[in-house]
Amino acid sequence: MDYLREVEGKRIHDPNPEMKSSSTTTRCICVPGPIIVGAGPSGLAAAACLKEKGVPSLILERSHCIASLWQLKTYNRLRLHLPKQFCELPMMPFPHHFPTYPTKQQFISYLEEYATKFDIRPVFNQVVVEAEYDRILGFWRVKTTFGGGKKKDEIKTEYVCRWLIVATGENAEAVMPNIEGMDEFIGPIMHTSFYKSGDDFRGKKVLVVGCGNSGMEVCLDLCNYNATPTLAVRDTVHVLPREMLGRSTFGLSMWLLKWLPMRLVDRLLLIISRLILGDTARYGLDRPQLGPLELKNLSGKTPVLDVGTLSKIKKGDIKVRPGIRRLTRNCVEFVNGKTEKFDAIIFATGYKSNVPAWLKEKEMFSEKDGLPKRSFPNGWKGESGLYAVGFTKRGLLGASMDAKRIGEDIERCWKAESKHFSFISSSSS
Repeated sequence: MDYLREVEGKRIHDPNPEMKSSSTTTRCICVPGPIIVGAGPSGLAAAACLKEKGVPSLILERSHCIASLWQLKTYNRLRLHLPKQFCELPMMPFPHHFPTYPTKQQFISYLEEYATKFDIRPVFNQVVVEAEYDRILGFWRVKTTFGGGKKKDEIKTEYVCRWLIVATGENAEAVMPNIEGMDEFIGPIMHTSFYKSGDDFRGKKVLVVGCGNSGMEVCLDLCNYNATPTLAVRDTVHVLPREMLGRSTFGLSMWLLKWLPMRLVDRLLLIISRLILGDTARYGLDRPQLGPLELKNLSGKTPVLDVGTLSKIKKGDIKVRPGIRRLTRNCVEFVNGKTEKFDAIIFATGYKSNVPAWLKEKEMFSEKDGLPKRSFPNGWKGESGLYAVGFTKRGLLGASMDAKRIGEDIERCWKAESKHFSFISSSSS
């Protein structure tokens, strides 16, 4: 479009200190449609919704593949925790032959087919180091480096666009706690993002830190490979059966919420869970005071959907311990003063957003946690053409809702601006 030529002309005449350096190669690319940062499920959904509206987009992805979190940083036994109908992206359901809870590889193949169907072609190995709105020009400047390297001859690119969609999500960076004595412990210490299977830990005594879905599943996986896992539980946690009354717990919850208030649904879920699972507090898994749905709604903390771990805990195959006080050479001291030896430690301590590290904007996103300041369902749109997808704390279902809203909103702007420039072009001719 003509306005992009104007931006390019202004950029050429702007003093740019990067251009003076002979050690780097800098180029500028003007993008007619939105730029999407992140080629995970959220970014793919946003690109597909835009394409369906006739709006072209460009995805920038720091890794070499789509869905890098799923492909590179998840364990082998992972399955979707929710039934497939709650995890499909817009305009393309899962194949009928897929099971109710698709495997990791099935989900990846679904995403690859999704990208193919909508002809989504991300630009890979583009690490966004800064994105800032230029109020003089009225455009976003998105600066990247190739592969994130810091070599003297690295290639730097500046993309200029009218709309910027942040799709890096809530799980961009692994969270590793800083515990006293971590540098003294002689065994391997890793985050679950590096864990693949229990095959590497056969016959070893392993401490898994964190009692979310990942921590519980890693413990189960370790058991299946004849390791001896122990689960360190610092906080309270809701453990629910994956299915209740012949239906998925999530599906049943969504159905009940159509007719009953959230607190009453929570009570019903906890009563049924007690009947099926028993009193989890007896095994060191105390429940929060707030119900599972209310807690999820207020804090984003997801209840654990049990896939067999609890029965292993009941049998004593998986031991439960309190939080960690400190580490020594080959031991862990817990907050209750007791000490145990371990061969390895795996941190299932989750992920966090990395948006504050590169987005130079303080109105839409919180600098504290990198999430939109406005709660769901109002956190998808900011000012000056800034959008967010995949930050709802409602998984793939929430991301799909965001993507649809963004597609519709940008379509209106796109058509309005297209008519405006078409009018100018016809008048000037």
